[in-house]
This record gives sequence, C-alpha cells and structure tokens, in this order.
Amino acid sequence: MHRELRRAYNAGFTEERYRRWTASLDEYAGFKVAFRVCETPLFLTAELMREAERAADATLREVMEPAYLERAAQAVPSECAVPGGAISPYPHFLCIDFALAVGESGEPSDVTPRLIELQGFPSLFGFQWLLGRMYREAFDLSPELTPYFGGIDEDDYIARLARQLTGDGDPRETVLLEIEPEKQKTRIDFEATHRLTGVEAIGVDQVIVRGDRLFRHDATGLEIPIRRIYNRVIFDEADRKGLDLETLFRRPYDVEWVGHPDWFYKISKYSLPFIQNEWSPACWLVSDLPEIPADLDRYVLKPLRSFAGLGVELEVTPERLRALVNPADYILQKKVEYAPIIETPDGMARAELRMMYLWEPEGPRLVTNLVRMTKGKMVGVDFNKDKTWIGASIALHPA
Repeated sequence: MHRELRRAYNAGFTEERYRRWTASLDEYAGFKVAFRVCETPLFLTAELMREAERAADATLREVMEPAYLERAAQAVPSECAVPGGAISPYPHFLCIDFALAVGESGEPSDVTPRLIELQGFPSLFGFQWLLGRMYREAFDLSPELTPYFGGIDEDDYIARLARQLTGDGDPRETVLLEIEPEKQKTRIDFEATHRLTGVEAIGVDQVIVRGDRLFRHDATGLEIPIRRIYNRVIFDEADRKGLDLETLFRRPYDVEWVGHPDWFYKISKYSLPFIQNEWSPACWLVSDLPEIPADLDRYVLKPLRSFAGLGVELEVTPERLRALVNPADYILQKKVEYAPIIETPDGMARAELRMMYLWEPEGPRLVTNLVRMTKGKMVGVDFNKDKTWIGASIALHPA
C-alpha cells in the first residue's frame, strides 16, 4: 500500500466532500446510483501493481492453453450454448479477481495478490473510466496517479473501448444487450458506455427478429440493424426471473457477439481448479476431489453457475459435500486471508482487485482495474450492511 498517499487522503477527507461527490455521480447518470461507491480509491505502490500484473498475465496464459480450452468446452451447458456467429478464438473481455492477501510472512507490510475468481465476460468498463476521473477531480489527486496500464492514458482507453465494442463500424449498429437494463444496479455503467462509445443499452425484449437478422428501434422510431451485440446478459439471472431466452440465444443469426456468450462459462469458476501458479490457492471440482481435506474449515464451497456471490458457503462440512447431488457443479477452494490494509476512520478495510483486459487483434491488453472494498466476511455490499468506507472503487498507482 502507498501509506503516504493514504494518510494525506484521509487527512483531507470530509463527509461533506463525499456527499457532494456521490451527488455528482447521480447527476452524471441522471438517476441515483444503485450501489455503494466507496469513500476512497485504493492507492497501490508500483511494486504491488507490477506483481498483480504478473499474476494476472500468468493466469491468462493458463486459461488460454489449448489443453484447457479443449476441456472447457464441457463447461458450457448444452441448454446455454449459443449457435451461429462462430465463437471467437479468444474472449473479447477477460477479468481476473485477486484478493489483496496476507503474505507468507504474516507481516502487515507483506501483501500479495491471491486469485479468487475470473470471467470471460465484461465488467464495468465504462463506469471505471468515470470513477477514476471523478475521484481524481473531486479529491484533487495527483495527475501522476493512474488506473491504467502499459502507458495508456484516458483518451487512449476511450478509443480502445469504443473500437472493441463497435469494430470501427456505426455505433448505432452495436447494442449493449441486457435484461431490463433500466432496472439493473449497473445502469450507470450503461450510461457511461453510451456517452463514451455511442453504444446504447437495450433489453432483450426490444430486439426485433426477421429471419436471420436482428433489428431495434432508436429513440425516433427508426429501425436500425443490429450487427454486433455487446452481451451483458447473465443466464443465471434469466433463470431466476423465469425468462425464456430461446429465441435470441438458441438460434443462429447474422450478428457478431462481443463477446460470445459461451466464454462466460469457458473462463469462469470452472477454470479455477486448472490454474496452477504461485498466486492461485488450492482448488478442486468437488467431483474430482481425491479426499475431503482434514482442514475443511479452511475451504469455501462455490456453485459454478452463480453470480455476485450467490450460493457461496463459508462453513463447509463433510456431510454437505457428500450430500451434493451434482458435485461436478461445485468447486472447493482454499480460503484466502484478506489483509486489513486500508486505514479508515472506523477500522481497517480489505480489498479485492479486478484486472480488466480487452482482447484486441494484436492480443490481450490489460487496460484498467476495479476494486471492491470490504469489512465483512465476504466482498459485496450485501455482506457489508451498515458499514462505511466499503463498496465500489478503483486502484490508482504511479504512472
């Protein structure tokens, strides 16, 4: 952690400044942001950020190995596989989550990234641009601090994101596809994405099907062809809401997926047991577990097909493992001890760091990051009720 920056930030922080700042986010969006945004960014040293880059790159290489990808084909449920629009040989987006964890020495200064989860699916690429900019402006942070990587600046980031979504085509012919986008907690990301790239969010019920072509209406009622889909639909959410996506996702159309829905499964919790590097904790598919660990209390049970922490079990018993009807649908992962590293007015906070890639024609490009601050047993606002200095954030480091 960058302790000098942390102390200077805390000394200048006021609740009134924070209230004005969150109000400015709501004003930008045109509605109240539906999730908690943290009072502070995370200040990381160049050294720790470089280690996180190495950990992310090592993880990326392992999940793109041909042997893994061949095995990962079975991770896509037959009822969810999307025909037509041939799947790209790579995910257009890749996000890798690390706990900032206690290192082997156990010393407070010994902090290391430890792999928690990953996804071949987009994250809040638009909102993170907004968040980084507004933290720096509202709290008078040094322009030498950046959320970006590899020499990318803000303008370059916007251009890369727009090119990834539209392919240099007409932005009107790319849509951000979601389930009831106006009701999603991440709606502010859709607004930021629209302003940055021209790509609008539409609901699955707004797509018009004619043969193998898809269309939509713009704000004036003009019919626009859909040539590219920036997919943000989570099948788990559709199942929970009882929605039938058969028409859109189970028929071949003349459309390009950015990224293809199958990557949501191919690079996911399913990948974790196959990643073997120094930043990866022990993990198994429960169906492949050679024996129940003697120290089972140090493991967490996760269902493969869930989102946002749903169904995670922190207190696992042998009886629970033996009772699983479909053990191949769960992973058992060794718990990670998050380091209490962020000084706040009411105690120390912990953090997860998401490393966010765009897969460009030249290859994967690490572009920005996302941080989630926590003081509870799990990351996520639902597990941190009535706490402050937690929630959505971003890591800034020396450019």
